[in-house]
Amino acid sequence: MRRKHKREKFSITVCGEFFPEVYPAFRSAKWSRGEEDPLETEMRLFCACERWAYNRLLEGTSRDEIKKRGQELFGLNSRYVDDACLKAQALLHSQKELLAQEVEETEKKLGRARKKLGLAMKKLARAEKKGAAPAVLEKLRLAVKGRASRVASLEKKLTELNSHLENGTLPKLVFGGRKLWKRVCKGRATREEWRHARKNRLYSRGDEEKGGNPNIKVFHRNGEFYLSVAISHLSEKIGEDKLGRPKMSRAPRVEGRLWLPEKHRGLVRIWLAMKLPYTAELMHTPEGRYLVHLTFDLGGLKEPDFVRGCLALDTNPDGVALCNVGTTGLPEPWPEGLQAVPYPGNLGKYEGEFQVITYPSGFMYIRVPDLAYTSGFRRDYLIGVLAKVVVGVAFFLGKPVVLEDLDFGKDRLDTSRKFNRMASNFPYAKMVEAVCRRAAKEGVPFKLVPPRHTSTIGYWKYMRRYAVPVHCAAALSAGRRVMGFKEKITREVKEFVLRVKQRLTSGDSLPGEGRGMTREVRALLARLEKKLSLHNGLARWQQESFGSCWRELKELALAFR
Repeated sequence: MRRKHKREKFSITVCGEFFPEVYPAFRSAKWSRGEEDPLETEMRLFCACERWAYNRLLEGTSRDEIKKRGQELFGLNSRYVDDACLKAQALLHSQKELLAQEVEETEKKLGRARKKLGLAMKKLARAEKKGAAPAVLEKLRLAVKGRASRVASLEKKLTELNSHLENGTLPKLVFGGRKLWKRVCKGRATREEWRHARKNRLYSRGDEEKGGNPNIKVFHRNGEFYLSVAISHLSEKIGEDKLGRPKMSRAPRVEGRLWLPEKHRGLVRIWLAMKLPYTAELMHTPEGRYLVHLTFDLGGLKEPDFVRGCLALDTNPDGVALCNVGTTGLPEPWPEGLQAVPYPGNLGKYEGEFQVITYPSGFMYIRVPDLAYTSGFRRDYLIGVLAKVVVGVAFFLGKPVVLEDLDFGKDRLDTSRKFNRMASNFPYAKMVEAVCRRAAKEGVPFKLVPPRHTSTIGYWKYMRRYAVPVHCAAALSAGRRVMGFKEKITREVKEFVLRVKQRLTSGDSLPGEGRGMTREVRALLARLEKKLSLHNGLARWQQESFGSCWRELKELALAFR
């Protein structure tokens, strides 16, 4: 089950670092443990409350009851307990969604694994029949054994997941991380690391009525940012109200400087001046640092309007292809002032690290070779620069951005090492997220479009017509799709298919012909003969479906590589 992209609301997260300077002068004899300071105690109590709330939600306890009992058990104020309950509720919801998704992914993996096991067994049987060398037979038997082991493990996993799905239960959640727990069990990590991972967070939601965030406050003073964290377990009961609820004294606070990236300081200052709510999360690293994540809700996004056309993107492992699509669904030439959009000529390593190739017919390819193999931090930086340039072009044109909604989820990964390596290194999700966040920040509308057959359509219809790479042609196809245009089969495509058919009938060999290729092409042509005549009369959704003639045309194009 693919996760849908939710774009009704958009948020931006600013990462910073907190340097505590002022601590409360006293400790709690009831809640503190050992030499930990009050801030560490508050984080430990919050994480313990979150785990407790998750188990209570599994038992069916109401949120109000959890909020009432949590204050007594953990000494936190009502807002902290409510935040812990909401985090536990989000975990529970995500676990239910992931269970159904995991079942579907495991079924797909099991089907592919069984198919590969059958192929390996047939290959071994043929080799034994022909009397192959012992070394070859041993290698084939080892392959069969490995694939049989994978099938058995996937069957076991699928049985467990289906039992949870049928009984309405969930797999056991490991707080602190399942991978870290396995490392602890194998002696590769210490129990101190495990305990630290289970008590290193403090989370607080914003409140519009209270002008920001009452528990974790950010304020600006004398040109510097400061953070103030409420230590609620140190507050004391001073009485009761009319409803019998306890009245607590004002909680002391831990205060200190807050470092934020320079590029986000203006946004944070404006947000604080307008007294808008923000969510804050504090994380304590094993090295003793306090990292801060501030999340600002940017609200609803503009609905894209394609009256003037759009800027369509095709994402690739080494960059993006752009197409300036006009109102007629055809590419428009770039305006004269486009060169005013700034882009870096050199990012500090070598010349040509960021290449912008412009085509006069309204296409552009932005190539960043390092995206395919550079380190994680460097890749994030390059993706950020790339997103800034793309959104800058869209802002200059005054058009919405159109991106392909590709899927490189876990269900696509299996025993094909080549595809796994490409999909794992392909930073598609980060590229799309960076462009969407930048667009939301600049007020540029955007929309995701299904990517099915866009490259095939671009290859057959637009690549030769406009003399551009296939990626640029695919971007044009995506832009036309989101604007509602149909993709009809042209006369040139029909003539090419007819020439291939005549060549096969005359007995001539095909270029690059290999073993079994002629048989595959004949089967493709037989299927195309039925579909080509009907394609132009179909509805748009039928033309874009998986079983349309574009699938056969893609295989035909690959056969002539």
